[in-house]
Amino acid sequence: MTLAVRDASLEDAAAITAIYNAARTGVVSFDTEIATVEETREDLRTNLGRFPAVVVQAGGDVVAFASTAPYRPHPCYDGVADFSVYVAPAAQRRGAGRLALATLLERASAAGLHKLLSRIIVDNVASRALCASFGFREVGVYERHGRVDGVWRDCVIVERLVREVPRR
Repeated sequence: MTLAVRDASLEDAAAITAIYNAARTGVVSFDTEIATVEETREDLRTNLGRFPAVVVQAGGDVVAFASTAPYRPHPCYDGVADFSVYVAPAAQRRGAGRLALATLLERASAAGLHKLLSRIIVDNVASRALCASFGFREVGVYERHGRVDGVWRDCVIVERLVREVPRR
């Protein structure tokens, strides 16, 4: 499978939504609601420019995406972003997630972001391993952070500095 990566666009909203909705399980996502293409398009419209997003294609089809979003609305968090990586089930374990995250890290640094963080359900071993392979560190666990399919799930917080900034 030959993979190619590029910046996401509004035209990718349907493919991104399909991949995201396929990931709604107890170990991948806390989201229990089906996402709509309109919601995805609005998220892209709101965030693209300041907060990078990329898609990975195989044979012209979008098979993975990685995106950043504002961490919190307060000015003190300028330069900090949440990130997500999702891979279509048929493309998992073929390098699409790795390519998406590697490119997202480059784009995040170029966009002036200095830190990425995320929350990963503790049982999501694949995502934790992917993040660890890129130097993300696990900084803590939120216990019983979200209820999915009637089960309270813990999640681990991961972070990585992507660009050096002075402490002052």
